[in-house]
Amino acid sequence: MSEEQNTNGCTEESCAGCAHADSCTGKKTDFREPVNMYSSIKKVIGVVSGKGGVGKSLVTASLARMMREKGYTVGIMDADITGPSIPKMYGIHEKARGTEDGILPCTAKDGTRIMSVNLLLEDESEPVIWRGPIIAGVVKQFWTDVMWGDIDYLFVDMPPGTGDVPLTVFQSLPVDGVVIVTSPQDLVRMIVKKAANMAGQMNIPVLGIVENYSYVKCPDCGKEIRVFGESHIDQIAGEMGVPVLGKMPIDMDLARIVEEEKFYEAENPYLKDAEL
Repeated sequence: MSEEQNTNGCTEESCAGCAHADSCTGKKTDFREPVNMYSSIKKVIGVVSGKGGVGKSLVTASLARMMREKGYTVGIMDADITGPSIPKMYGIHEKARGTEDGILPCTAKDGTRIMSVNLLLEDESEPVIWRGPIIAGVVKQFWTDVMWGDIDYLFVDMPPGTGDVPLTVFQSLPVDGVVIVTSPQDLVRMIVKKAANMAGQMNIPVLGIVENYSYVKCPDCGKEIRVFGESHIDQIAGEMGVPVLGKMPIDMDLARIVEEEKFYEAENPYLKDAEL
């Protein structure tokens, strides 16, 4: 494949007319959407995973809490439209308020500003049965229509995989970098690289990797038990040339805070050295 061709075999000139023009990686059109006029956002960080069930929302909220503790203004865009969990973690059940100028995000007790589809539904338990283009359009609106105000860090909690919504976020928002969330199994080597390769094709740097479910600590003897096997994350990160931002165990205190919907009180020491 020549430098002029992309992964679909198109050149920049021919790409505009191809069947996959909207997602073609060789097309150099800028798809970024303008941010709402009442928003000023310094850094946008996507939190991604190649598969579901690795605790991506937990990591997103933990990174947001870490930056709040450091004194930064923080927002979370819950782009996992069909599986939103961020508002409940923070105990937010009220609805977002709309004005003539846009939508106001809800604010958690620690000051974190949050926008999620759950804050727009009449019943938060109502399933979101929408096709990809509609979901992608809602994510764009979370950027163009939400009045975020002055934000130092906006964390985007993305759905798993490399489908419509991650592509929409990467193309539509000025993403400064991504954090990849994974778990210890050897299978993750392929899955992590899929997420990293997608970011690379979109020219977005990988800031680092967080391994979740690394171990569970015995409450009696303190021994670390590798429930999902030995970790391979250091080797994988070395191959990719990116840092490991943290290794998170199965922590009952964090689980309890999530269950009690008080994540605004959470402290996650496992990510304390993460640099964003």
